[in-house]
Amino acid sequence: MHLLIPAAGMGRRMGSSRNKLLLTLLGKPLIYWTLQAACASRHINWIGIMCQLEDLPDLKAIVAEMALTKPVQFIQGGKTRQESVYNGLQALPHNARYVLIHDGARCLATPDLLDRCAEALQKCQGLIAAVPVKDTIKVVDRTGLIKDTPDRSNLWAAQTPQGFDVELLKQCHETGLKSGWEVTDDAALFEKCRLPVRIVQGEETNLKVTTPVDLAIAEYILHQRQAAGD
Repeated sequence: MHLLIPAAGMGRRMGSSRNKLLLTLLGKPLIYWTLQAACASRHINWIGIMCQLEDLPDLKAIVAEMALTKPVQFIQGGKTRQESVYNGLQALPHNARYVLIHDGARCLATPDLLDRCAEALQKCQGLIAAVPVKDTIKVVDRTGLIKDTPDRSNLWAAQTPQGFDVELLKQCHETGLKSGWEVTDDAALFEKCRLPVRIVQGEETNLKVTTPVDLAIAEYILHQRQAAGD
């Protein structure tokens, strides 16, 4: 199983002038925790990190210090997540059949979640980790008026990893490029190409670290895990 980690963004909502994945969580960069889970996965055997050139020295230093047992390749990131994943797909080894894509900012994903997604991908063309929505969701127009209240039982909050058949995802990205589609995740490309995407039960703790509040919550979760011996 091959893993691509988009890590080319900035930390604007974090209030940071640098890549948020280089910010520290319990004394270690965010990307450290993501890579630690990937290395502990039983199924992942290759890791690609899409990043910007200015972050490359720091990321290389982190990987070197971790002395990872799995090969890591650094790939030029794009201006958008979509462009970064496209670049990552082109850099996959020629024999790559399946790929998991996992946001570097979801640094609390467990090896078990990565493995469950890898195993499920053997039986489908595309999947995403997701959790049922707990809150009541409102559809609101531009003036701030509520237009609809969807049935919560049909709503799931998308996470990563997302997993796909490599050739199919490449085709979807090419179609998206030619059609001018702009999407926020790869599942949306699959959906636009009318390909099935399956849900794999995610983890409540698999939050995306985007704001300082998220960072504080992530620190608490890691403290709890360490206290429990995880």
